[in-house]
Amino acid sequence: MLALLRQRVGQNVAQLGAWDAACYFAGMALRRLGIRLYKYEFVAQPVAVAPLARGRGKAIDVRLATDIAGVPPDYPRPARVVADRFAQGALTLQAWKGGDLAGFLWLLHDGYREDEVRADYRLASPASVWDFDVYVAPAYRMGPTYLRLWEEANTLLRERGVRWTCSRISSFNVASRHAHARLGTVRMGGALFLCAGRWQLSCLTQAPFLHLSRQAAPRLTFDTAALAPPQPLQTMPR
Repeated sequence: MLALLRQRVGQNVAQLGAWDAACYFAGMALRRLGIRLYKYEFVAQPVAVAPLARGRGKAIDVRLATDIAGVPPDYPRPARVVADRFAQGALTLQAWKGGDLAGFLWLLHDGYREDEVRADYRLASPASVWDFDVYVAPAYRMGPTYLRLWEEANTLLRERGVRWTCSRISSFNVASRHAHARLGTVRMGGALFLCAGRWQLSCLTQAPFLHLSRQAAPRLTFDTAALAPPQPLQTMPR
């Protein structure tokens, strides 16, 4: 048993790094006490100028939806969450393979109201958008669905004059971190949230840095104009 525990700890440290692995195990322990721990990284990625899928996934049809009428009845997110996203002005791209919803991603101008903790993300530059909830159905995760979604998203964003997409990634989601890194992300900060009942303690890498409240949400502003001019990926890194 001890050997298995050491192996698991070692694997998590290798994948996450010592600090993130420590937070991950602390979160598991705190959950037993009714306390939830979330740790995020905030990143920006340049809008690519060339196809990412390299001609693959031509049978995948990517469709734009701007209201709830464009979302299928069996959509894998609660209806109230979807309605709130559209109320914020979000749009979504959906990847369809035949009659199957293979994946989707969401985009929102100006910023995003977090739906996992209390936090309000704002974007200072009109040349940036917030992307969130990028999802690929398990049966399609080994194929080009992810790249086809971003390929179409990049086309749409270029047409709207957008140069950067910003997002938050769970520090504990290795697959998401790697997928975003392959798209050339730039780190813009981080945050740790501790939630117990209605109380929330936020530890942030930007003002207000430390925030404790039962109701209010800290506001974080990200300015891609302060970043070096993006060098969009011409091809997908191997």
